[in-house]
Amino acid sequence: MTEPILACREVAKLFGTKPERFVRDGRVAALPAEIVAAGLIPAVMDVNLEIARGETFVIMGLSGSGKSTLVRCLSGLVAPTAGEILFEGRDLLRMPEQELIRIRRHQMGMVFQNFALLPHLTVLGNVAFPLDVQGRSKAEREARAREMIKLVGLNGREDHFPRELSGGQQQRVGIARSLAVGPDLWFLDEPFSALDPLIRREMQDEVLRLQAMLKKTIVFITHDFDEAVRIADRIAIMKDGRVVQIGTAEELVLAPATDYVRAFTRDAPRAKILTARSVMAPAREIADFAGEIDAGQRIAAFAHDVEQSDRPFAVVDAGRVIGVVDRLAMIDVLVGRERKSAA
Repeated sequence: MTEPILACREVAKLFGTKPERFVRDGRVAALPAEIVAAGLIPAVMDVNLEIARGETFVIMGLSGSGKSTLVRCLSGLVAPTAGEILFEGRDLLRMPEQELIRIRRHQMGMVFQNFALLPHLTVLGNVAFPLDVQGRSKAEREARAREMIKLVGLNGREDHFPRELSGGQQQRVGIARSLAVGPDLWFLDEPFSALDPLIRREMQDEVLRLQAMLKKTIVFITHDFDEAVRIADRIAIMKDGRVVQIGTAEELVLAPATDYVRAFTRDAPRAKILTARSVMAPAREIADFAGEIDAGQRIAAFAHDVEQSDRPFAVVDAGRVIGVVDRLAMIDVLVGRERKSAA
């Protein structure tokens, strides 16, 4: 990985009276049991992670796992009790307040679960609001706002008020508003959890579409593994304030680090996650392959062809056969039976 745009080192957040008493040399120097016994809540503990520029990084966990507290620390909304948060190599916690405000206004955007729209402002006014805070001229902020409204598919609704929009449309306004400042970092804190399933999937598609166009660095919070699988480059799973594993969806499914991660990924749609490389058998001297499959292709894309064939398919990488996939591999995937990779 190149130098990360965002990183945190030993970040902790304790809620309660005088949490600093547990901090030594910038780190929390106490066990969670000691912290709880003192009447404090260890919402985030000893988190270390790095997020690459242009990456879609998902932080997930059950309610109370600490994921929303962590993203608020990462975005500067909440000051952590201990640790370092590095944005482009600079510690946000050691910055002058005005510099931190400038970064949050100009280089970070955030979308919230409850939309957080201003009810007395129109769609245009809501999207232009952060540009008004920046002090841009009316003509400049309205032109930029109209551009963002068009980008999210709401052109023609500039003069509508939030109460006149559906839930999905309101969240599109929130997305447009967060993108208006042209952020380098885009935080989305469970942005679609309040939406109906069909609208939620539509909004996931919208994030994927926008990311393909804009190449933002996204930090996305969710409790839904299926949602994480759809949008993530990498996923961090949290439990009791700690990050227990970071990896691609495929890595989490194939090599869960704990029973908690195993349970979290047990019902994952394996055929949509795993690739030919992960389920192939060692290459053999077979001249009569039924066809070729790229090593990075998802199983769902080729499962039907393999299941219908009496012959195995060659798995290829850069034109070279590196393994084979047959019916047995498909059965293994469908029943969740582990199979060693030839990689």
